[in-house]
Amino acid sequence: LESLPALARQFEAFKAGDRTEVPDVPFQMLTATALNRAEWVQVARRGSWQMVRMNLNTFARHGVFEEAGMTEHIAERLRDVSEIARARVLPYQLLAAYRSVGPDVPTAIRRALEDAMELAISNTPALPGQVYVCPDVSGSMRSPITGRRKGATTAVRCVDVAALMTAAIVRQNRSAEVLPFEDAVVPMDLSWRDSIVTNAERLASIGGGGTCVSAPLAQLNARKAKGDLVVVVSDNESWIDATVARGTATMQEWSAFRSRNPNARLVLIDLQPYGTTQATGRDDILNVGGFSDHVFEVVSEFTAGRLRGDHWVRAIESVVI
Repeated sequence: LESLPALARQFEAFKAGDRTEVPDVPFQMLTATALNRAEWVQVARRGSWQMVRMNLNTFARHGVFEEAGMTEHIAERLRDVSEIARARVLPYQLLAAYRSVGPDVPTAIRRALEDAMELAISNTPALPGQVYVCPDVSGSMRSPITGRRKGATTAVRCVDVAALMTAAIVRQNRSAEVLPFEDAVVPMDLSWRDSIVTNAERLASIGGGGTCVSAPLAQLNARKAKGDLVVVVSDNESWIDATVARGTATMQEWSAFRSRNPNARLVLIDLQPYGTTQATGRDDILNVGGFSDHVFEVVSEFTAGRLRGDHWVRAIESVVI
């Protein structure tokens, strides 16, 4: 025992019953011992920013927020600009935390997560030119983004992610136009000044019908709109778009749009990808399956012309064996 480093000796003593101080080790090493509230408070004070974000329900369960001053302390940490930058946190991580917190987590913590989300969204890239963002607000978008899986169903809904992507684009591109759609485009004016949570709630409050991915493109074509980028965020359950010999209705509408805007690009973010798509990937069309914070960078690279449809094929072929 005497040969061990001081921290290891302290940890062994803690396990043996010496509870004078909680050792500064990863908290997962401590949970096998029945920590009391005071000890959980020490863990919460000492944890990294990401560790705190990921364990808010755990802290509530063990009474951390009942300790005087701890709610304010954790709230201030969550919205601290320097800590957010150091943790390199991105909006989707915060959205997941916000949607996952239980009723025992204080309102002040929820508000701090909202503030952190607004700060993190400023890290997403701006997109050049006239941008149209088309969030799906059909009924199926109320489903969990992971699907329903026993013991692993997320609290984040597809419509929440659509709102996050929409809010990020509008915040960084204030001339961007939002075209929410179900079986048709649903008129709505989302402001870049509104929070992500507010926009998510507004988007979730409209629609609810079937899905027609081609609807926003059809509306843009009907008014002869000019544009550089169209981003569709959907679960791709587009049964209203009939497949005919000339391809999907989405592909037809995109061809009409691009004949008027020859340099335009289309991004289809399929939140729950299956084996089909509304438009085949090519130099002007990018299909993205699933969602993470990396999607923002991928869309930016594609818009800048640095990411073609065969990007990964070329990346693999470039490897010298």
